[in-house]
Amino acid sequence: MKVCVCGACGKMGSEVVRTLKKENDMVLAGAVDAFHVGESIGDIAGTDDAIVVSDNLKKVLEESKPDVMVELTSPKSVYNNAKTALECGVPVVIGATGLTTEQVATLGKIAAEKGIGVLWATNFAIGAILMMEFAAKAAKYFKNVEIIEYHHDNKLDAPSGTSLTTAGLIEKVRESHKQGNPEEKELIPGARGAEVDGFRIHSVRLPGFIAHQEVIFGDIGQVLTIRHDSMSRESFMPGVMMACRNLIGKKGFIEGLDKLI
Repeated sequence: MKVCVCGACGKMGSEVVRTLKKENDMVLAGAVDAFHVGESIGDIAGTDDAIVVSDNLKKVLEESKPDVMVELTSPKSVYNNAKTALECGVPVVIGATGLTTEQVATLGKIAAEKGIGVLWATNFAIGAILMMEFAAKAAKYFKNVEIIEYHHDNKLDAPSGTSLTTAGLIEKVRESHKQGNPEEKELIPGARGAEVDGFRIHSVRLPGFIAHQEVIFGDIGQVLTIRHDSMSRESFMPGVMMACRNLIGKKGFIEGLDKLI
């Protein structure tokens, strides 16, 4: 399987490049990035790949003819990159956040017309997928909940895509409920975090973290905490490889890695 990596010079992209070298059935077909253009991706990722980094996505896709593209850039560029790939007939695995409802609809329409698939996952760690599933199960029995997510200080969006996905799963099964004391007042605006359907999401951004989340449920006399920690970006790689393999043959827009497991 030929894989093109868009955002290949970033931390996640470079990890994907290194992982592809270990896979017997996959090979790097192209490396696209706005930075390090003209340099060897092997020099950047620490592999023996001689592929030169390009900032012309369409040209790379037309020349390399990959079986799938992995999009790992930023909220500003993810939509245009994914749209370009789909228009070129290349299935896309999206790991970047920032897509709007309208953009999701457009990508889904293009994918359906082309007869190919596009997967958008907020987290590729298998443990994180299970964490979200367990949280959704617990929300049926605990109506009081808060989410705390921890990420590195270079993350651009808050709350994280994983926490928003988790909140959405909880909303589906939890009876709408405004938590806390009705007379509660924030002495400093934002002290209680962002509110979603009556419960709160808190975002921590500090050096040293990679991607971590805990979902805390409380009831009379008990607290249930469900937590997942990614200690390195390697934790996401089995999920990314699984997504690339399993997306082939699928059609339309797919949200969540769990749909392919």
